[in-house]
Amino acid sequence: MKAKKQLGQHFLTNQAVISDIVQLIKQECKQDRPIIEVGPGKGVLTQELIGHYPKFKAIEFDRDMVSILNESLPKLDIIQDDFLKVGLDSMFDGEFNVVGNFPYNISTEIIFKILDNVELVTCMVGMFQKEVADRICAGPKGRVNGIISIRTQAHYHAEKIFDIPPSAFSPPPKVQSAMIVLRRRDNYDIDCSTKTFSQVIRMAYGQRRKKMRNTLKSLMGGSEHPLLQKRPEELSVQEFVTLTKIVESKKQEL
Repeated sequence: MKAKKQLGQHFLTNQAVISDIVQLIKQECKQDRPIIEVGPGKGVLTQELIGHYPKFKAIEFDRDMVSILNESLPKLDIIQDDFLKVGLDSMFDGEFNVVGNFPYNISTEIIFKILDNVELVTCMVGMFQKEVADRICAGPKGRVNGIISIRTQAHYHAEKIFDIPPSAFSPPPKVQSAMIVLRRRDNYDIDCSTKTFSQVIRMAYGQRRKKMRNTLKSLMGGSEHPLLQKRPEELSVQEFVTLTKIVESKKQEL
């Protein structure tokens, strides 16, 4: 079965890398918690994981891959659907973990889907294009941080674990890859409106070279808060929360 370029498929073939990923998943994802694998493809990770997790489901968009998995792993609970369109609250009765070698063309959307379901997803172990992985895990005061960094780290501890070369895949992608882990924070429910929080971040990074007093002027009015003298890449998650609270108070005054 050849990889389909339009679906962003690159199949893992390096057994050492496969073993490292499986061990990472087993280390991070508790055995007594349900698990969803996104985009299992030919099942190189699936066959190593399915016996370890009593509650295991896979979501695969490619109908041909589903046929292969049904033949090779007949006991696998597999859903042929688009992960981005699936209602995650119907997957299990309660919390679960998400893992996978994610298709790079929808990897950021997968992150945002997880963030929209943060009350359900306790941990994520996933493969991303290295550039995207670096952005997700970037700290403040860096050139690579952005919307996805702040939104993710408001709810999860993000850590890049190891890089993976193109030679580990067939066909080899034109980019480096990386495994990252998202571990949900104990206090993952941030102390402000997530909708307003996202709005503030989008506006700030929409013109990331400008200071916050300019990009947030329409929301902040005449506020002279010291954080407004900074550029978005200089702010931490908590400082964005602080600005969001000021925006919320301004709205209440109107």
